[in-house]
Amino acid sequence: MTEPQNSNASEMFAAVQEGNSADAILRRLATRAMGMTGADIERIVREARLKARRGKRAVSYEDIEEGIRGHRPPVPHDLRWRFAFHEAGHAVVHHALDLGPVRGLNIDTGEGGYNLVGFHVWATDTRDWYENMLTMLMAGRAAEQLALKRVSSGSGGTDDSDLARATRLAFDMERTLGFGSKHPLLYRPHRDPGTVLDREPELAARVHDRLAEALDRAAAILRRHRPTFNALAKALFEAQAMDEEAVLQILTDGDLSP
Repeated sequence: MTEPQNSNASEMFAAVQEGNSADAILRRLATRAMGMTGADIERIVREARLKARRGKRAVSYEDIEEGIRGHRPPVPHDLRWRFAFHEAGHAVVHHALDLGPVRGLNIDTGEGGYNLVGFHVWATDTRDWYENMLTMLMAGRAAEQLALKRVSSGSGGTDDSDLARATRLAFDMERTLGFGSKHPLLYRPHRDPGTVLDREPELAARVHDRLAEALDRAAAILRRHRPTFNALAKALFEAQAMDEEAVLQILTDGDLSP
């Protein structure tokens, strides 16, 4: 969510209860609005200001949150649980592998969940880091299997999905990053990994093996930290959107070493 102008900010935070900083309010709103466009947010803020003006009062956090929820269809109960387990899985594994901060989680979109994560720059570009990334990307699928005993198509289906990103990453490890199990020193880029994998079954098998190993590793981490995973999924199911502080409070209750 874009930061409001100073006049809007003072108007909004005048109605916020004492003890909540402007930064904290903005973080909660940004988490709640994950997946929305800038045009969506502008429309919601305009409607919230109009509502507050009619009531002769300042805009509140609740006005904005209500506007965001009002622009989204309700998520069915079972689907909401699936979203919650999926995103909690990503968050627990991301934190356990010390990839970086978990900025926020959201399952309030009706189109799947969202996670906003950061990465420590000091650990990137090593083989271990890429393997950890694969594990994190496969963690949503592992979480669904662990909690629900079956997986949905939520991990795949689009070019920016978990499976698509993980496949491209595993493909690059084999062909361009120098981590391949066969001819690692050859640099062999390709714009369409799917075409290459279709015509090179041996390469496809190696890429799939990397994904399977990452999936198994993610599942093992989630089983090891099952209480934390369950607690985060439950909290996310109830809140539907959690900012960094709320997520971190649950993740740090126990030792999440991988």
